[in-house]
Amino acid sequence: MHFTENGLRLRYIIGDFMASSAAWLLFNCYRYEKNAYRNYADLGDYLLHFREIELQILIPFFWLLMFYYSGYYNKPIHKDRLHEIRITFSSVVLGTLLVFFLAIINDMPSLYRIFYEFLSFYFLLQFLFVYVFRFCLTQRLMRSVHRRTFGFKTLIIGVGQNARKLNDELTDRSKGIGNLVTGFVDVGLETCRVPKKRVVGTWEDIDTLIRNLQIQEIIVAVDTVDEYIIFNFLNTLYQYNIPIQITTGKYNILSRSVKMTSLYTEPMIEVTRDNMPESQKNIKQTFDVLASFFSLIFLTPLFLYIAYRIRRESSGPVFYRQERIGYHGAPFVIYKFRTMYDDAEQADQPLLSSEDDERVTNFGKVMRKYRLDELPQFINILKGEMSLVGPRPERKYYIDQIIKKAPHYCMVYNVKPGLTSWATVKNGYANTVDKMIERLKYDIVYMRSRSLATDIKILFYTIRTIFTGQGI
Repeated sequence: MHFTENGLRLRYIIGDFMASSAAWLLFNCYRYEKNAYRNYADLGDYLLHFREIELQILIPFFWLLMFYYSGYYNKPIHKDRLHEIRITFSSVVLGTLLVFFLAIINDMPSLYRIFYEFLSFYFLLQFLFVYVFRFCLTQRLMRSVHRRTFGFKTLIIGVGQNARKLNDELTDRSKGIGNLVTGFVDVGLETCRVPKKRVVGTWEDIDTLIRNLQIQEIIVAVDTVDEYIIFNFLNTLYQYNIPIQITTGKYNILSRSVKMTSLYTEPMIEVTRDNMPESQKNIKQTFDVLASFFSLIFLTPLFLYIAYRIRRESSGPVFYRQERIGYHGAPFVIYKFRTMYDDAEQADQPLLSSEDDERVTNFGKVMRKYRLDELPQFINILKGEMSLVGPRPERKYYIDQIIKKAPHYCMVYNVKPGLTSWATVKNGYANTVDKMIERLKYDIVYMRSRSLATDIKILFYTIRTIFTGQGI
């Protein structure tokens, strides 16, 4: 059986839809026998009633929405059986309660206990139908993984002792665990301890290797414990938007993110892992889009006034566009209201703004004080390039300088950059590289404890900053 991520996701979605549809149909038959038979000629008359047909169509779509916001479809290939039964159980419990209060509670049964029977019976039907299908499909996936007929094309960075040990752990077992080692990359730092015929290239060939070999996962297994070298590798690898793991070592920054990826190999640091639960990621994404969409609509009068003031005070465009580095190290164009005189940045190198910068217009100073110049970034959020809350994106020119002093900067690539951040709330605008590095500490802490509650708290403090004019 051939698996692809999108294909497998579609199978789970179709299966959940069919299971939910069948569960609701059987529940309606039970519901008719228990209560509805008094108002209809027979079962067929009941099931063909307009309201029941409508619910038969809508209920399965409701469940797909519930399962989407549970995060179940985010990673269809990386499945854990215990997590699968837990997430199925919790989402069915919540969904059953919602269906009960939205579609069942008005039944007016002759006995109140029938409500409890309806609730229990529908929960059992929905859970069993959905979970049995999921279990069967996941079991087929796991069987293919164990037989090594399916897995992730994995490239190991390194050719030394760590790389050889890791390869032995991945290949010598009777059952596969998902990683199909395609080859090794020689980074020129260690004596080769792996079969030379398995070395597919050097570090200089990494771009060609990843693309030509269609690599799906990377494991950095070099013998060095130098964090600066490790982070230089990561800075290059993030742009490919594929999972990256590192064999454990004495990495002060990374070691706090250790996650056991398998019981059969040594612990590895999953550096591209986002600590926010999958369900919260989906809720956050929906909130980002809706908040940005309605903000752009409701703030249109303010946008028009700002545009008028900008053009009245100085010639030039209303919006300022600038390239920044965002999610997975990908460049994107950020939008701002122009706060400086046109062509203010004419030097050979970018210049950071200061509080008394003569390039800033009078109205530009007002916009910066109240953070109004950042409002056009709602457009970036709608485009999927940014989020409401996340580390602030920087220009590559400054990132190159930051990395020289703080090579772990690349960790911010794990999440989308934000319109606001905890670092911005605490430290305001960063007008020197040292302040950017200081702000990085807050970004790293934020990413380790990312949650909807944290985001809401940051948004609250950001709004307070805007209304009190504490922006820098």
